[in-house]
Amino acid sequence: MSAVICGSLAYDTIMVFPDQFKNHILPDKVHILNVSFLVPQMRREFGGCAGNIAYNLKLLGGNPLPMATVGQDFAPYRDHLQKFGIPLEGVREFSDQFTPQCFITTDLDNNQITAFHPGAMSSAHHNHVGDVKDCEFGIVAPDGREAMLQHTADFAARGVPFIFDPGQAMPLFNGEEFRTMIEQATYVIVNDYESQLLQQRTGWSADDIASRVKAYIITLGPRGSLIHTDGQVIEIPPARERQVVDPTGCGDAYRAGLIFGIMKGWEWKTIGRMASLMGALKVEHPGTQNQYFTYDEFAAAFEEQFGYKLG
Repeated sequence: MSAVICGSLAYDTIMVFPDQFKNHILPDKVHILNVSFLVPQMRREFGGCAGNIAYNLKLLGGNPLPMATVGQDFAPYRDHLQKFGIPLEGVREFSDQFTPQCFITTDLDNNQITAFHPGAMSSAHHNHVGDVKDCEFGIVAPDGREAMLQHTADFAARGVPFIFDPGQAMPLFNGEEFRTMIEQATYVIVNDYESQLLQQRTGWSADDIASRVKAYIITLGPRGSLIHTDGQVIEIPPARERQVVDPTGCGDAYRAGLIFGIMKGWEWKTIGRMASLMGALKVEHPGTQNQYFTYDEFAAAFEEQFGYKLG
């Protein structure tokens, strides 16, 4: 049985400007800004929430089925996913559009200038959860607005448990829409900033949100995470990374650990620690899908970090 991963598949083009933006931007001229940055370093990574979550879940031995829309330039990404045995039946290609793309320029102070082209993601509502025959679990991660509304309703209508993960799509919805999607969801996950914004938009407290789902998960970056469930709050410690190389995609790796643990039926303290370790292992590598390990290697690292065995 599959875990359907609804979200984006995207290319991330990351460039490094070997200086500081502030040295090339005149504060009194920002209204006529016209700048060009020479970027000797550039790399192109496979990304997007659906791709990142599916890749990490596959590393654990899960059975992810990404559901996303892509464009005419998808071939390299397709080859990458097929190399790792990730099925593509849920990926729909539009020959007249581009695959979603994020262009990020970073300076020496880690300031970033980012441009995002949604491309085929704007057509994500043409995919339907109901078309997937064997679906045991799901997640609705950031995607096109119509698609996210549709996927949450479809999972709920089918009685399939799923995680609602609004993430960077938070600005797309109003309070009423958030309240509806939360009540349709089985689990909700956000980071600490998004949690405050979600509470503001819905008019509900963290306890109010938690009372409507089986678990309300709030990630806290290097401070670990909190899992609100059954009237209690479980504190999840952060896993230790050997080195910090690139935090991009850490949250998606966390979500993959969450999905795997929930589908295994494990207790929350283990699920949270597993998710935390997935995030830490991602941080040790550049990009979002360059880390690699076997499940046995992951289980050994889990026991070393947390003092007990998985399963």
